[in-house]
Amino acid sequence: MKSLLALCVVWTVVVLSVSGTAEQKLNNCNEVRAAYSSKGFNVNDVPNKGINGGHLKVCPQGYSCCTVEMEEKLSQQSHTEIKAPVSKLSTSLQSTFKQRHDHFDKFFRELLKNAEISLDSMFVKTYGMMYVQNSELFKNFFQSLTQYYASGSAAVNLDSMLSDFWADLLERMFRLVNVQYEFSDTYMECVSRHTEELQPFGDVPRKLRIQLTRSFIAARTFVRGLALMPEVANKVSTVSASPSCVRAAMKMLYCPYCSGQVALKPCQNYCLNVMRGCLANQADLDTEWNNFLDAMHSLAERLEGPFNFESVMDPIDVKISEAIMNMQENSMQVSQKVFQGCGMPKTSTAFRSKRSVKDSTFTSRFRPYSPEARPTTAAGTSLDRLTSEVKKKLKHAKKFWSTLPETVCVSEGIAAGDECWNGTAKSRYESDVIGSGLANQISNPDVDVDITKPDTVIRSQIAVLKEMTSRLKAAHSGIDITAESDDDGSGDESGSGCDGPNCDIYFSVPPTSDKEGGGKAAGGKAVGGSAAAGSPRVNPVQSNNSAGVTSRGSMALALCGLALALLAPHLR
Repeated sequence: MKSLLALCVVWTVVVLSVSGTAEQKLNNCNEVRAAYSSKGFNVNDVPNKGINGGHLKVCPQGYSCCTVEMEEKLSQQSHTEIKAPVSKLSTSLQSTFKQRHDHFDKFFRELLKNAEISLDSMFVKTYGMMYVQNSELFKNFFQSLTQYYASGSAAVNLDSMLSDFWADLLERMFRLVNVQYEFSDTYMECVSRHTEELQPFGDVPRKLRIQLTRSFIAARTFVRGLALMPEVANKVSTVSASPSCVRAAMKMLYCPYCSGQVALKPCQNYCLNVMRGCLANQADLDTEWNNFLDAMHSLAERLEGPFNFESVMDPIDVKISEAIMNMQENSMQVSQKVFQGCGMPKTSTAFRSKRSVKDSTFTSRFRPYSPEARPTTAAGTSLDRLTSEVKKKLKHAKKFWSTLPETVCVSEGIAAGDECWNGTAKSRYESDVIGSGLANQISNPDVDVDITKPDTVIRSQIAVLKEMTSRLKAAHSGIDITAESDDDGSGDESGSGCDGPNCDIYFSVPPTSDKEGGGKAAGGKAVGGSAAAGSPRVNPVQSNNSAGVTSRGSMALALCGLALALLAPHLR
């Protein structure tokens, strides 16, 4: 009995001692005053000793070193303090990918400029005045490529631009290799219309079109993706904290002040629940964000491999020169096919009086192209180096939004053990840590979140990311998703067609005047075909036109027209 009485006395002394310590702290709010004023607030807001806290709206009521005015100011401070680390992380992300965007964009633009300078320098040395006199064709070519890189198919139809370039080049070279003749604009239109069938430049136009299309789509889409990341991060970072979030943050960060425990840190799991509640909408961005990053990573690998912009642009002068040499080697065959299809032009009077046909030999004007050393890098780097670096950054950025709470809650102001602030006292935090995302917040014990009202800014950015991911995936396949085209790159391109000298070429020929001809071209004709192959084919264009006229008359007239077309070559 005596021992039991002694135990009770000891217990009473311990309790009174603890109570005395707590009461002593509340009787003296000096530590709170110092900590409060260090935040930039007026120290006179803090009572000198503990007062009745029944008026408090957030922190535990009872004896307290806090007033309602202090709660309001500390709530504003809480808002700032939970926003600061998120803003810092977001700003770092924006800066990282803004720099990467600028590096890639500068690199691609300098590659284009270097390619133009290299072609100009080498072609002046190789082709002399004939290039100088026609240099605007190549200048316009690079201007169009630059414009397509900057604005895409909305500004330049790449297929049409390339077709026009090769047709224009053929027209200029055709005049040069046939200086002994006079050509009207109508005649040259006939030549240009059949660049594809003539294949004067070999397979170069077809291959170059595929390479340019894929590499330009990949490059400009990838750069647009890099530009989008800071835009999304900036808009998402502007989303304001809800009142319930600010209230929960105030309770977590500053309610220890009210009980005089200014050095007491929040429990880590308590912090996680508060921050997951505050950043619930941001976490929902993660799925589309990760899909977008995966698509960016895949396209970066394409840029390193088959869609390498650098490997296409750096030797483009060599490729165009190769096309010109093909035209040189096949100039006689090309000219003969044109003369048969478009009519025989009249010999130039000025040419007859000044020089002979021998003087106009094409080989005397064009020499084999020998490329000299060109810049191997643009913007002081290479595409392989740029893509290698950016892939690491893309990988690091995955799950950025859903892991923000974990990143914030490992700071020095958070306690990892059990001796921490759990929202009501210095003790272990007992609640379970909930999952990320808006739907999981229905069971959040510390933040009231309305899961039926997702943030509109976040939802709009999810849609933006989803659309950009679709464009990236299309670019991965060499398709510009903004272009209204079903071409997958497998069809015929300018300069494609048969390779051999005996393939048939069908022309729809405009009427020729006596000035341009010794050879009449009254209708479509098979050029270069073998006479032993049988009856010549009918020009499809002329046949269709005849059918359109005779459909209103009798069938006999239609058959008569067909017979005349078949017999025409034998009646000359």
